[in-house]
Amino acid sequence: MRFPHIMTAAAALCGMFASGPASADAIADFYKGKRIQLLVGSGPGGGYDVYARMLSRHMGRHIPGNPGFLVKNMEGAGSIVMANYVFNVAPKDGTVIAGMQRNAAMAELMGQKGPKFKSVELNWLGSLADEPGACAIATRTSIKSFEEVFTRTFIMGGTGPNDTEINPALINNALGGKFRLIKGYPSTPPIHLAIERGEVDGICQSWASLSDQGGPMIRAGTLKPIIQLTVKPVPELTKMGVPTVFDVIKTGKHLGAGVTQEEASAYFQILMGVRVMGRPFAMAAKVPADRVKAMRVAFDATAKDAQFQAEAKKLKRDVDLITGEEIQKIVAEMAAQPKSALAKLDDMLKFKGPTQTAKVEQPKFSGKISKVIEGGRKIAVSVGGKDVQTGISGSRTKITVAGKAANRSAFKEGMECNVTLPNEGAKEAANVDCK
Repeated sequence: MRFPHIMTAAAALCGMFASGPASADAIADFYKGKRIQLLVGSGPGGGYDVYARMLSRHMGRHIPGNPGFLVKNMEGAGSIVMANYVFNVAPKDGTVIAGMQRNAAMAELMGQKGPKFKSVELNWLGSLADEPGACAIATRTSIKSFEEVFTRTFIMGGTGPNDTEINPALINNALGGKFRLIKGYPSTPPIHLAIERGEVDGICQSWASLSDQGGPMIRAGTLKPIIQLTVKPVPELTKMGVPTVFDVIKTGKHLGAGVTQEEASAYFQILMGVRVMGRPFAMAAKVPADRVKAMRVAFDATAKDAQFQAEAKKLKRDVDLITGEEIQKIVAEMAAQPKSALAKLDDMLKFKGPTQTAKVEQPKFSGKISKVIEGGRKIAVSVGGKDVQTGISGSRTKITVAGKAANRSAFKEGMECNVTLPNEGAKEAANVDCK
């Protein structure tokens, strides 16, 4: 999806960065030998995390000075915790990038409690995807079509004020759906495990993440996509016979209390507009303009890079470049909407039905370290006479030794350790506490 008045942004970039050797040298001198922090406002393993880590492995080649990258997860409140940090606390020198959830900007613009940043003042670098969304329900519920959400109750899993909770809320409020919600999951992979266990019935999320994380269940026929949340239909979903939300609205059969057909269409149009900035990245306000320009050029070049494209294909991730200028204009247009209209949409996005909070128990095991592998990138722990190997991330895994924060180099054979995984089957530890 593209808006006509912003199609020329890519062309404008070419002239924008023709700043001469002196400017390029200044940028290279600044970034040489530095490491850029790429903060991800969601948990490990989800779609936002995957795109951010792909970006981190390639973008440095396109930045003058070729800096390194360090990715850190800072989840909480649908990226709002991280966005607040980047806007108010993090260095404003161009060494910090925010990998945000797409709905964070909308939450701020609608005046929701929590955001302490200004979306229009952020320096948007671009997005790696125009993200169509979808909702899917487990077939053990005997669901046949989306029509049943208006006559039956289905329990959805939520991770915060993002697609997982906003979409069920808007379907309920604007169209009269009967979804219930279990909140509090740390990321979307645990929701898929909860679906398999029968703890929840379904999930709403981007189609890229749903087809990846829920792909095995969809192919096995145990998880059924029921609705497309997009302006532009996804051929794969259309082939499955899955309608778009606008197909449903056009029938006029399903509307929430006091909501007109025109209003319902407008609410979803605004929300789907946000999906254009499907996987957005930004820098704080007050970052020097020449560094913002350099990072935007590097971002665009990375999205078109053959190695980056090959990795995205391998990971089954679509790449659809949306430039920083495009996102800047989208955010400005949203901010220019009448406050009364945004306030009404804000109310529509609040989940008003029954909710529960998930009790997510992370898998744990304990034992002595029997082997330290690759300098601590992996450890083997003896559990019941058998070695259990787990990966250790330098940024995602929280390590403590004798009660104090430590890094991977602190691991020694014979240490007694408690290992916590983010979810069952995870190959990387979330926490390792050793004595």
